[in-house]
Amino acid sequence: MTTEVEQNVPCDACGCSAEMGFVIKEGDDVAEVSIFANNKAQLEAEFANYLSLAKEVCDEVEYNIELTNDEKELHARLKFSCSAEKLIYELKTRSLRK
Repeated sequence: MTTEVEQNVPCDACGCSAEMGFVIKEGDDVAEVSIFANNKAQLEAEFANYLSLAKEVCDEVEYNIELTNDEKELHARLKFSCSAEKLIYELKTRSLRK
């Protein structure tokens, strides 16, 4: 009796293969966002869009913001409750990128 096992079969749609463990890593629950603008008000308005999307994914998202001294850059870290929420958030933020 022979048993054939098919491994690493490429996806018909995109021609690549991967295991979900490579896409969703345990403990990878922090997303980082960098925003560049001319002033603090613009930075805060743009970050509000990112935060709104994060709260759609996870109500209890924790975040930390750092502004540069000239207030033209904002760097934020958003911590989700699990890796899947972070991945969903990152996919949703693609609509905000210009």
